[in-house]
Amino acid sequence: MSVNEKIRKVRESKAWSQEQMAEKLNMSLNGYAKIERGETKLYLDKLEQIAQVFDIDVVELMRSDGKNICFQIESPLGSVYQGCGETQLLIEIERLKLALSHASEKEELLNKLLEQKDSEIQVLRGLYSTLKD
Repeated sequence: MSVNEKIRKVRESKAWSQEQMAEKLNMSLNGYAKIERGETKLYLDKLEQIAQVFDIDVVELMRSDGKNICFQIESPLGSVYQGCGETQLLIEIERLKLALSHASEKEELLNKLLEQKDSEIQVLRGLYSTLKD
């Protein structure tokens, strides 16, 4: 069961309307309805707010089958990682670590190139100065 389906199920079990739920979350009915339809991204802060309204732990909302937690991770580079279960989560964490490692290596190389450029500029300024005199 997806997170949005679980939210709808818990709301219905409490016999609350979507209007009531939207009011409790201080949001529009349309905005809340999009959450239940799975048409909007749910970030942890919104999940925590919903869990607080339901008086349950946020992890309960994220568990798909009572055991596994479903997740979606968006990297700053625009990649989206998603899945369910601890194994899949560990795989995605390792992929993100690898991506960060490569980004760090690229940054280090870029810094070396910038240092080299600065050094070459200094040499050229010295040559210019010599030729100018």
